[in-house]
Amino acid sequence: MTVTKIEKQRLIKVVWNTVTTISIIGCILFFIYGIQSELFYSEAALEAFLNQFGVWAPVFFVLFQIIQVIFPIVPGGIGCLGGILIFGPVMGLIYNYVGICLGSIAAFLIAKKYGDTVLLFLFKPKLRKKYRSWVDDRRFGLFFTLMIFSPIAPDDFLCYLAGTTKMTLTKFTIIILVGKPLPIIIYSFGLELIFRYIVSFFA
Repeated sequence: MTVTKIEKQRLIKVVWNTVTTISIIGCILFFIYGIQSELFYSEAALEAFLNQFGVWAPVFFVLFQIIQVIFPIVPGGIGCLGGILIFGPVMGLIYNYVGICLGSIAAFLIAKKYGDTVLLFLFKPKLRKKYRSWVDDRRFGLFFTLMIFSPIAPDDFLCYLAGTTKMTLTKFTIIILVGKPLPIIIYSFGLELIFRYIVSFFA
């Protein structure tokens, strides 16, 4: 019995939703573990945790950030919060920045190669429809730049969308490197403040 195109799409959607759910549950369980083990507010506990991974801890985290941009399964804010909680405010920001920038560039290059196909696979029709008209506008570069500077923009999607336009890799990279620090800082420290506030009720 042959599998129709619609059945394949449904299967992919089910798998994608399952992986997304498992990933989010995994993140929640890790944060619960971090609270119970005092990982997020004890230097000794944090050092013991990181020592398990040695010099590979930052590498694994940067790879996680790259992957979560390429495959937007887990909300990006979770990674930003994790970087601050695990590595501290300075190194956490640096690792967040490096991972997200590399992931954004990778997403752009993937879209350059595969075009709209990757957008159809990764993102919902409502989101694609909302920004689709931007592609044909000669001011797309300006729109994209302003959105990258915004902490509430769907960055992962916009990086893929930019890859379907005539924008060059050089221009895209410059926009990402210059525009990403502000939203990363806002996300990282804003979510940390919220997280610390919530945790204070359980301390």
